[in-house]
Amino acid sequence: MVGRVSLHCSHRHNMAFAPLLALLLALAVVRQSDAALTKRVACADGIHTVTNEACCVLFPIIDDIQENLFDGGVCGEEVHESLRLTFHDAIAWSDFTDVGGGADGSIITFSEIETAFHANDGIDEIVEAQKPFIARHNITAGDFIQLAGAVGLTNCPGAPQLEFLFGRPAATEPAQDKLVPEPFDSVTDIIARFTDAGVTTNQLIALLSSHTVAAADKVDVTIPGTPFDSTPGIFDTQIFIEVQLQGTLFPGTAGNQGEVMSPLAGEIRLQSDASLARDSRTACLWQSFANDLPRMQSEFKSAMIKLSTLGQDLTQMVDCSEVIPQPLAASVHGAHLPAGLTMADIQQACDTTPFPSLTADPGPATSVAPVPPS
Repeated sequence: MVGRVSLHCSHRHNMAFAPLLALLLALAVVRQSDAALTKRVACADGIHTVTNEACCVLFPIIDDIQENLFDGGVCGEEVHESLRLTFHDAIAWSDFTDVGGGADGSIITFSEIETAFHANDGIDEIVEAQKPFIARHNITAGDFIQLAGAVGLTNCPGAPQLEFLFGRPAATEPAQDKLVPEPFDSVTDIIARFTDAGVTTNQLIALLSSHTVAAADKVDVTIPGTPFDSTPGIFDTQIFIEVQLQGTLFPGTAGNQGEVMSPLAGEIRLQSDASLARDSRTACLWQSFANDLPRMQSEFKSAMIKLSTLGQDLTQMVDCSEVIPQPLAASVHGAHLPAGLTMADIQQACDTTPFPSLTADPGPATSVAPVPPS
């Protein structure tokens, strides 16, 4: 996102020891300030009212995003890529060293540098798609990236209504390379990278809920648009079920490095997801979401406000969460095994709690369709 707050090293260490407390206190300041405004303010459009007038400028941006970036409100490729962009921009941050700008929009502002990073392969398409919106609405890239991610997710049935804080200043320098985790990184390295950014292991697993509305174009370039679960247009728990199915790990060869074969035709999974689902440090966390959509929604929302404000001074931001549309309702089709599979196909990894018992869809096994390009 657009703007990096300059912090002294001692401040960064304090943030590292109590990141969640600092976030909650800062959010309390923002919300107490908003609560002090007892009257709602009418926006100039004559349609909307808000708690803080600064949020009024966001409504025409949201309308433009929905109509012209997300094809009238579709949970498709642009939504998937916009959500991915929120992460790739924000995670380039450290609580301990003066590197990266966090959620500051530098990935767009300095796109010629950051899109060339190996971990950002393929992200140039959504970067270029978002640039005209930023120019048209005079909004910082940092604010736009997080706004687009939150708005786009509302098009995916079952998604939580994310919070949105407004007021990121413009980025002044690019993020450093090698701060975005990659699919072939070890669990130890991934946890260490998130911890360095002030994100807990619980928040890490919660953030991977985003893979339920995601597809891969560059992990294996021979099969673009391959989804990570069988329902890429729905925010559901299938990612936490289907990654737990028995699979085969590819050797780390060019073209499929970081890829794991799924037993479902047409589906791909990341080596990092497969490893996190089976590592003793994270397996039970992963499994806890498999049949608990409300928990998945709640913890993803909480982790996203942390991610979306990395590197920002929350006391200088306005809580405009009320402008984010209400997401589409969750699908009535709950957690399930794909057709043709049984619980014997689940690879148990949590050593304290058995995997929840699920029934399979009726009928023979089918292939998962790719996410079409827009």
